[in-house]
Amino acid sequence: MTLIHPEPGEVRREGETVTIVFRRRYRKPVEKVWAALTVPERLTDWFAETRLDRLEVGGTMQLYFTGADYRSIAKIVAFDPPRTFAWVWSEVDGSKPSHVRFDLEPDGEGTLLTLTHSGLPPEEAKGVDSGWHAHLEAIEDAADGVFTPWSKLLEREAEAKPLYEARTPA
Repeated sequence: MTLIHPEPGEVRREGETVTIVFRRRYRKPVEKVWAALTVPERLTDWFAETRLDRLEVGGTMQLYFTGADYRSIAKIVAFDPPRTFAWVWSEVDGSKPSHVRFDLEPDGEGTLLTLTHSGLPPEEAKGVDSGWHAHLEAIEDAADGVFTPWSKLLEREAEAKPLYEARTPA
């Protein structure tokens, strides 16, 4: 398998935490990429099984990563359709919070997406970087309602991991 986006995300230390930034261009219009980020069925296609109580600031998303048997929660902190969607992501008990933000811009007939995941403890950032890389590879399909199986996501993550081994600050 060859990665669609072979360029790694930016990984940088900011004080006691790590920030990871990805910039990706998709051939889909903003509305389709926005749906992939905000519609629970589309989120399930590329990210995690998602239950959403309401799609607005203060809403909560329950996330279940079936391939990793991992549950977490996200509280929506920014919602500006179809440009910005952000949440505080934490363990189910609220511990280990970090901030995930998606910004979208039209780019001709496509979309520029910037993902910023900040506030990660350094030990947590290892693996999150290649994980995001793998998941972002699947957004193009999810925008069309195509599910990416966990086995494929894990293959992509393994392929992306060497891109980050020397980049993730300790």
